[in-house]
Amino acid sequence: MARALFQKPIVRQLITAMVVAGVAAGVFYARAAAAQDNGPILIADQFNNRVVEVDRATHRVIWHFGNGSDIPGPHSVVGTNDAERFGPLTLISGTGTPPGLPGCSDTVNGCPDNRVFIVDPNGNIIWQYGQAGVSGSGPNQLNTPVQALFLISFPGHLGAHVLITDQVNERIILVNLNHQIEWQYGQTGVAGSGPDQLNNPNSAEVLENGHILIADENNNRVIEIKPNGQLVKQFTAQGTVNGAAFASRLPDGDTLISDSNNNRIVEVNGSDQVVWQYYTNTQAGSNPTPLPTRAVRLANGHTLISDQFNDRVIEINKAGKIVFQQGALNSPGDGFNELNGPYDAKQIGDFTGLTPPFDF
Repeated sequence: MARALFQKPIVRQLITAMVVAGVAAGVFYARAAAAQDNGPILIADQFNNRVVEVDRATHRVIWHFGNGSDIPGPHSVVGTNDAERFGPLTLISGTGTPPGLPGCSDTVNGCPDNRVFIVDPNGNIIWQYGQAGVSGSGPNQLNTPVQALFLISFPGHLGAHVLITDQVNERIILVNLNHQIEWQYGQTGVAGSGPDQLNNPNSAEVLENGHILIADENNNRVIEIKPNGQLVKQFTAQGTVNGAAFASRLPDGDTLISDSNNNRIVEVNGSDQVVWQYYTNTQAGSNPTPLPTRAVRLANGHTLISDQFNDRVIEINKAGKIVFQQGALNSPGDGFNELNGPYDAKQIGDFTGLTPPFDF
């Protein structure tokens, strides 16, 4: 299967995408001189089983992948938790949905997906790791992949790779385009908090210094490690983080954390002191426990938040004022300007965390 997927036309498409995105081998993406404040937003619309690109001004969907089916296939994705645009291509994490949650008709077994894949602008899957609906830890197998990054640079590894947060397998893996695992942190299937151990990891980002920043969700911490696995730093907002769903390093050295179980986005400095925070459950009519899952800092200083169980994506300024909202507060749906449990949102071409390919 790997051989069939890894064909020369696909390689050419991926290389073209890198060039379009302004990438050269072995270096990070370069930031543009200025980012567009009104660029489109790419959203992993979890329980609607789709990824949508929306126009800010009109709130209309201008591109999407996923036909809404809860069975993974060539044109469907189930319970997607993450999506990123690089060049004209989109990398999508098909996470799957546990039983009892929206978007899944199987109330006993749930609706697994277990794929990370790249689609072209026409919605064709041109590369995939993991097998549709198969949970495993063997070759070309995943178990609840929650996040993925397309990388052209990873310390000690040449060429394009995909970094996958393989949650239930308790690991972060670096996969090449030939479907080979070249690097791993976390012991497969072993949950823990010791060296080379994770507990329900939810994201991994590569920093400009070559370190890896991991949101170790159920250990209530964010860790920064070297590629050799050595722990460099740990961030917990002075022991207050509860459910670290995502983390990114900001240009000033601070770390932005999605503190999901506290319904909070929190920014900490290098000493782990809180320097800024925002709670997503204080607005009248809010879900009391919206469990926000993703927050990214934009070039204009605003923060884009996936306010999961409030069924919306919001952009707030430094003072905490909402300046943009997609979706209706605590009102799930799949119609115009509606979302259902959005897990991830990024403004295309604008993300000031230090992970490529968003540094442009």
